[in-house]
Amino acid sequence: MQPSPHRPPLDPLTTGAVVLAVAAVSSAAPLIAFAAAPALAIALWRNVIAAGVLAPWALLRRRDEFRFLTGVGRREGWYCVLAGVALAAHFATWMPSAQLTSVAAATALVATQPVWQGLIARWQGRRLPGAVWVGIGIAVVGAVLASGADFAVSGRAFAGDLLAIAGAIFAAVYTALGERARVSVSTTTYTTICYSVCALVMLVVCLVGGVPLGGFDTDTWLVILALVAGAQLLGHSMFNYALRRVSATTVSVLILLEAPGAALIGWAWLGQLPQPLALPGLGVLLVGTAVVVLGGARAGRRNPPVPLPPDAGPPPAT
Repeated sequence: MQPSPHRPPLDPLTTGAVVLAVAAVSSAAPLIAFAAAPALAIALWRNVIAAGVLAPWALLRRRDEFRFLTGVGRREGWYCVLAGVALAAHFATWMPSAQLTSVAAATALVATQPVWQGLIARWQGRRLPGAVWVGIGIAVVGAVLASGADFAVSGRAFAGDLLAIAGAIFAAVYTALGERARVSVSTTTYTTICYSVCALVMLVVCLVGGVPLGGFDTDTWLVILALVAGAQLLGHSMFNYALRRVSATTVSVLILLEAPGAALIGWAWLGQLPQPLALPGLGVLLVGTAVVVLGGARAGRRNPPVPLPPDAGPPPAT
């Protein structure tokens, strides 16, 4: 197939970036499952450190943008803040799910985000193509099969499945709010505000819930740093870099490789092998999610969106 005339040809550096990004985001659930610390505390420190890395750069290079968001661009500023709250809800539900159910189930169920994204779009009054509804139906069947298998295993695993689905819903809300904000807000400013607000919300949740925030062993702190460097920064950045030569549709489908990647890491590192009854469900779920992504992208090509700023667009939540 000839490369698109509107994109530079795919090069080895971009291919390596995509492989690295998939590996980085695939490591998130196994790392969370391995850490000897409450998932909420891990979520807090993950965002505190990420915000600390981004904030100096953003405040140095984007001061005019911050002034805009506190003045005439207050509405966009509120979208950034609300997106941070939704991101906190995503982390507060999905990250505990990785410690309650299997790594494979938690990652596959949170990968249903595009399904919920489609339903939010319909609620906003956008028409969805038939392929998207077919994909939603397939994904729902897969989720029922996968979570039903875990319910037969234990109530704890089933609760983890429900939290993972909630995490996917909140991730979709986060992305929908980010879509509104990023029309006029750069990625650097957007992510700095999101991570900072998310960290503040998680701090309140941890303090109210009496979640211990310290006293962890060295391995756990290394896990937190690995999450920041990997899934939070490296994985997202590499996907964004690849968008110069790889279509957004292709990247969206590649992100689904997080599920089998995480399952493989969970099996090799943690000895977690998904239940036999869950495997068909997870496969059906991923197929349905891919149909939603591809169907929505095809409709988007027929109705192209308003162009965004060059560096706009929040990273996928993981």
